Order: sequence, then C-alpha cells, then structure tokens
Amino acid sequence: MSYLAAGSANGGVPGGAPDGPLCLSGRRPVGEDRRAPHTDLKLRGRTLALVAFLWLGVVAGRLVHLQLFQHAELRARAQRQQQRLVEVTPKRGILFDRNGRELAMSIQVDSCFAVPSELADPRLASRLLGKILKTESEELLSRFRSSRSFCWVARKVDPVQVEQIRRLNLKGIYFQKENRRFYPKGTLAAHALGYVDIDEKGLGGIEYSMDALVRGRPGRLLILADGRRRSFDRSETEATLGANVVLTLDENIQYVAEKELAAAMEKTRALAGTVIVQNPNNGEILAMANAPTFNPNAVSASKLQARVNRAISAAYEPGSTFKMITLSAAMEEGLTRPEELVDCQDGSIVLANHRIRDHKPFATLSVAEVLSHSSDVGAIKIGLRLGERKFYDYIRAYGFGQPTSIELPGENRGLLRQIENWSGISIGSISMGQEVGVTALQALDAMSAIGNGGVLYQPHILREIHRSGGTPERVAPEGRRVISPRTAAMMRRMLEGVVLEGTGQRARLNGYTAAGKTGTAQKLDPATGTYSRSQYVASFVGIAPLNNPAISLIVVLDSPVGAHQGGEVAAPVFSRIAQQVLTYLDIPHDVPFRPLEQARGEAREEAMDLTDFASSQVEAVAGDAVPRTPALSAASFSAAPNTEGTVGWSTQPGVEVPSFIGKSVREVTEECFRLGLSPILVGNGIAAEQIPPAGSRVPPGSRLTVRFARIGEAHSRTFVRARERTGKKM
Repeated sequence: MSYLAAGSANGGVPGGAPDGPLCLSGRRPVGEDRRAPHTDLKLRGRTLALVAFLWLGVVAGRLVHLQLFQHAELRARAQRQQQRLVEVTPKRGILFDRNGRELAMSIQVDSCFAVPSELADPRLASRLLGKILKTESEELLSRFRSSRSFCWVARKVDPVQVEQIRRLNLKGIYFQKENRRFYPKGTLAAHALGYVDIDEKGLGGIEYSMDALVRGRPGRLLILADGRRRSFDRSETEATLGANVVLTLDENIQYVAEKELAAAMEKTRALAGTVIVQNPNNGEILAMANAPTFNPNAVSASKLQARVNRAISAAYEPGSTFKMITLSAAMEEGLTRPEELVDCQDGSIVLANHRIRDHKPFATLSVAEVLSHSSDVGAIKIGLRLGERKFYDYIRAYGFGQPTSIELPGENRGLLRQIENWSGISIGSISMGQEVGVTALQALDAMSAIGNGGVLYQPHILREIHRSGGTPERVAPEGRRVISPRTAAMMRRMLEGVVLEGTGQRARLNGYTAAGKTGTAQKLDPATGTYSRSQYVASFVGIAPLNNPAISLIVVLDSPVGAHQGGEVAAPVFSRIAQQVLTYLDIPHDVPFRPLEQARGEAREEAMDLTDFASSQVEAVAGDAVPRTPALSAASFSAAPNTEGTVGWSTQPGVEVPSFIGKSVREVTEECFRLGLSPILVGNGIAAEQIPPAGSRVPPGSRLTVRFARIGEAHSRTFVRARERTGKKM
C-alpha cells in the first residue's frame, strides 16, 4: 500500500514527477514521442520562413519588372502627372525687301496663363479677366476646371490689357513671353508676304512656302506639380531664331503699284485687280499688288476672297495680249515679217463653220498693224500658218499651261488643252487669246522674254537666304531661250507701235520709250455658259524703255464698270506706274522730254488729272546738256486738288513738309513715302525747288512737287531765289 501510494503521488515514477499517463503496469503507451512539441515549433518556423521568402521573391520580382520592363512607361506617366510641358512659339526670321527694309518681323509679347489650383476664387477670377479680355467668363471658368496645373487664359495679349491684368494682382495668374508676327507696313505686299496663325505657323505667301526655313525651333515651358497637381516650379527654354530672307520686292515700287491700283479700282469700280512689276533681265519680282487686299496683322478681320493672290492663282482668258505670242512664233519660224500685208477681209472670217468678226472692219493691214490695231482676223490667219503642233509647242515654250515655279503657294498652271482635245476652231480662238487661260504672272513673264532678247527666266521673289552662322545664299534661277534676239527686236518695235499709234496710246511715257499690248477679254457667263456681253477682263502688259528694258509691267482689271477696253482703263495705270518707277530707279531718258506746258495741254485733251500727270514729268538730259524744265511756281500748282479734296496747303493741318533742297531723287522719294506724302518729281539731279515750301503743313497723302536740276543749275537757281528775296544785287 505504501508503495502504491508513493507511486501515485509521484506520477507513477518512483522519486519523480508525473510525465504523462501511465498504464496499469506503470509504462508509457507504445509510440509516444517525448520531443513532439519541439519538432512542431521548428516546423512552424520553417513554414513561416518559406512564406516570407516567397513573399520577398514576389516583391523583388515585381520590383524587377517595374524597374526593367515598365520603367519607361511609369516614368512617362509620372511626368504627365508631375510635369506640364508647354511649347513656346518660335521666333521666325525677318523678311526684308531688296534694300534691307523689314517687311515682317517677330516681336515679344505677353501671353497669360493660369495655375487653377492656386486660384482662391476661380469664378471671381473668370469674371474679372473676362471683362478685360472681352471673353465670356463661363468659357474661362471652364478652362480653369479642365486642369489644375496649367491652362491658357489668353495668347499674345495687347500691352494695355496686360497692364490691366497685372493690376488685379490675382494669385495663380502668370505671364509668359511669346513671339508674335508683326508686319510694320500693314497691307503692303500682303499677298506676297502671307500671314501666320496664333502658333506662328505660316498660312500664306512666303510665310507658308518658306515656313520650314523661317520658323526656327520652338521654345519650351516646363511646369512642375506635386501629387495634388499644385505647381511649385517652372523653367523655360528659349525659342531659336529662324533664317532671315531677303525678297526681290522693293518697298517703294510696291507702294507705287498698290497706290495706283487702288486709284484704278476706285475709278473703274472693278471687282478685282492685279499689278506686277518685274525686272525682265533676271526674272526678279519688284512689286506684286492685288485688290482687294487685307492686313496680315488682323487676318481674321478680312474675307477669304481678299487673301487670294490673284497674280498667280486667278486664270483668265488673255484676249489680244496673246497675239504677241502668235506673231512672235510665226516670225521665229520665218512664216511672216512685220511689213507683210495681210488681207483682214473686212473684219470677218469663217473657221470650221464658225464666223469670227473683228472689233471693227479692217481691209489690208501689215503684220505690224495687225498687232497695233489688234485685228482678230489678221492674228487668226497668221496662226493658221503655224499649224497646231508648232503653235502648241511655242505656247508651251513661253511657259503657258504650266506653273512658273515661283516661290509662292497656290499657283495656277493656267489652261492649255492638249492638241488631241482641240476642235476645228481652237487654233483660231487661241490665236486671238481665247480657249486658253493664263495668269498675270505668266503673261508678264512672256513679255519679259520678248523685252530681254528672247530668254524666258523663271520669275522669283526670293533674293537671298541668311541662315544663322552661315554665308548668304543667293537665289538666281537660270533662263532658257524661247525666240532669237532678232525676232525679239522685231517684236519690240511692233509692240512700240501699239503704244505710239495703236490701241495702247494711253500707255505713253514722258521721256521714255515703251512697248506693250492691250487686252480685252469677255468673261464666261456661268449662268449661260457663253461669253458675257457686260463682263470683261481689261489688261495691258508692257516694257520700258524699249531697247534696254529696266522693267516689265502688267495691269489686269477684272470686270470694270463702264469703260472696259484695256487701252482705256489698264494702259493709263501702266503709264502712271512705269513713269514713277523709272524715275525712282534713276533710269536715263531715251527720248526728248516734253515741256511742262505741253504736257499740261495733252493732259487736258486726254481728260487726265493734271496733278497725276505732273507726277510723271521728268527732265530729259542728253550728255552734258543743261535741262530746260520750266521753274516751278506756286501759281502753277495752287489749284491742284489734294487727297482731301481741298485746294492749297497753307491752312491744312497734318504732316509738316521738310526741306528737300539738295537731296537726290531717291532720298526725296523715300522721305515722302515715310511721311505718307505723294511725290511729284520733275527733272534729274538734286532737288532745287519744292511746292509746297518747307514748314508747310499738309494732310496725309497730299501731293508734293519737287523739281530737280544738275548741281550747277541748282546753285544758280538758289542764288537767283536768294537775290529775289533780299531785293539786292549779289
């Protein structure tokens, strides 16, 4: 009993603590492991370690995948969230005229932008800014809500508005410098220069055709934002300047062309008009004017039709001006000569069962008279001698039916059907300028070829290209011969007859010879598909002086009201422009100068404005002969009306007339153009007298007459004037 009690008390082990259940014999059950709790703990640790290792492997794999495979994508997403890159308009190169005067430039202006997350009250800000910028406040508020880091408020803001916005001192409103295209001469040469959009991308003219060269590289504005899209920093990379371009245009000649075209448009009430002045010896375009016109500084205010460069894009039937192509081709082939007599059949001819009538009946005319009197029948009979194939080849050789490749966009190739599509009457119609479409530039280029001796130059308006850090690149297209010098010389003499005794007598110049051809073409009536009896295209194309032409010039008036013949409405415009341009270029006279009184008489007979005609009076100087131009007097010109319709100048406010005494023709012309005055230049040499006198005030646009003389005579006349003022013998 004592043994059992002791065993029970000690858990079944004598002298020890109980260690689990015992069987009745006092032994452990079979299979019982004393180390089971310790082994279970180790297993758990290993499991946990394995799970942690696998988890770390997944994380590491994910990190590797993000860093190696998704790095670029995630970085781009982060940049999109944290950075805002705004492109700043590039600084375009300057467009110069041939004398280095700026016609288009880029200036720095302020653009306004907002960081909406910084705006304390977006609705209030939109109302305040809307009043200044003349913009709907709801539109601005919509922009503020579209982004938290950046939005444009207004691009290229007027300086006055910028100052008003700055005074508001709104938090979250900032300014950024951008480049804005500016045309300092306004509408001058607008169609040739073109225009740009808000991002400084060229949309017309040279601005478009040379955009890749002139535009330069844009700048960058980098805005950094935090996780809540709040801006905390920004940096800027400036735009780089594009290449500068020198054009063949002359600002002063362009001004004369536009001024006279505008006057002709007002007088004739034509729908549209074009004037082009070219150097026939190398193809350079000195002026290109179109009406209607537009201001490239405010393109949105103009109509789309006003932006069309009609000089290169408007095709028209040339009418009688095309007869110079017909006759020159026939003479080049030896099929006729200027003195040959042609039976014009009393102004009527039947061709392919179609009767064609002249504008007036002619019996027998020489070939030269066929051109000067513009006989359709005579031109048709000469064209028939050529035959279709030769005639077509010469037309193509003169550049018709194909673009001239001038450096301007939107050029029309004209209309010249393939011979296979000619009808039986086509050769006759084309001989007199129908069934063919030409542009003003194509017609002028053909006249230039006749003027320079038979070489057709590619017309071009680019003169030089100045790339940054490079040497100037000169543009000089080559020419190709169309007719021989002999044929060209005969054609010039025949075309001179048009001006001296034919349909172009109103194109005569004072002190210079001239040659040219009139054209009057009926327009097609779109309603009936036949030629209109009331709508015409009047034109005149010519050269001056005759034997050594300095300029070639074309005038085209679309649908003049009333008088519509080319010799009536276009030839006088040629005369006024050519007279002023030749004087400006200091071209020597090649015929005697008509005295001023004689010129006045002729002006009255022709019902021409006296002052307009006086602007073409230039002194003829032969060798060292002393000019005999009568001295100017206030009485002679006191009745000349100015542009305001008033008489005289002494009581008119406006521009103060400077002293031109001692200055050259060019200096006086440039100064008058700068002041907005219309110069009337008489004589050569240096300025000796002027009307009105220096110090007078005249309205802008008024005419100012300046007489020029040789240096010796100028001193003598100044001496006489001083003696008359003092009443003393000197």
